[in-house]
Amino acid sequence: MPVGIKMSATRGAMTSLFKILAIAAFAASAFPASAQESRPTFHTLKKMLVADGFNRRLIDVLYASPGTAFVDDIVGSYFRHSEAKLNYRQFTSQNAIQKARDYISAHSKALAHAQRVYGVDKTIITAILLVETRLGTYVGKNPVFNTLSTLASLKNPVNRDALWQAQSDTFLLSRREFDEKALDKADWAYTELKAFLRYTRRENMDPFMINGSYAGAIGFSQFMPSNILRLGIDGDSDGAVDLFTHADAIHSIANYLKYHGWHPDIKKNRAFKVIYHYNHSKVYVNTVLEISGLLKGRSWI
Repeated sequence: MPVGIKMSATRGAMTSLFKILAIAAFAASAFPASAQESRPTFHTLKKMLVADGFNRRLIDVLYASPGTAFVDDIVGSYFRHSEAKLNYRQFTSQNAIQKARDYISAHSKALAHAQRVYGVDKTIITAILLVETRLGTYVGKNPVFNTLSTLASLKNPVNRDALWQAQSDTFLLSRREFDEKALDKADWAYTELKAFLRYTRRENMDPFMINGSYAGAIGFSQFMPSNILRLGIDGDSDGAVDLFTHADAIHSIANYLKYHGWHPDIKKNRAFKVIYHYNHSKVYVNTVLEISGLLKGRSWI
């Protein structure tokens, strides 16, 4: 996937949510009420968001935007994804390790500071960035607002039917299995959608400007919105948590790992359990530890 929008380069052009509210007044006058309510796909989801305290006018404007869509092609990946098919060997190749060494050199100040403050080895932080986004060069092209809205809206049986009809020929699931997984993911995605809207409001970001993975993960570190709110760090002290900047991504990863139990003298077995919180894949964790070992010139013990 091509590189997404870099927040630090676009923050000045981003529209605040308060400005969106101003746009809402114009939108309401330009389009009749019947036209504004012509998007039944997200009708139930909108009602839930308003009931949970989000501004009704803002929600109406967001879901009436031409950029808002039910993205079955994107969220379908959630029902096709197979950890076994991922090629983790690419990240331990000589070329990949050299790029990681170059990254450590280029971002030595931020990595050293994060290691000092949080006690997390800089090679672990770099290894996670390498596996997650190839050191920030492969962050996803999918609008996070659409991805999370579509997943959250699968609570609605009409929407599940729409996704099933459009994508089921690519799924390795029965309809019953699909419905069970969709309902589970809908609850999770709704929580993440609320966190995403709160995050963009807090940081004065336009929610339509943020791209991410098929799961809605954001930035060089691929944090879900709820983790950005809880554990995201302003690593470059510019007053914003922007995971499309290297310092913020580096410090946020370190803070995340410390939160889950990392400490400077951690041993391999405990390190494995901490990294597993980041991605629930044994192959992923072993790859991160192997990359770290290659960068340090010695294996974890």
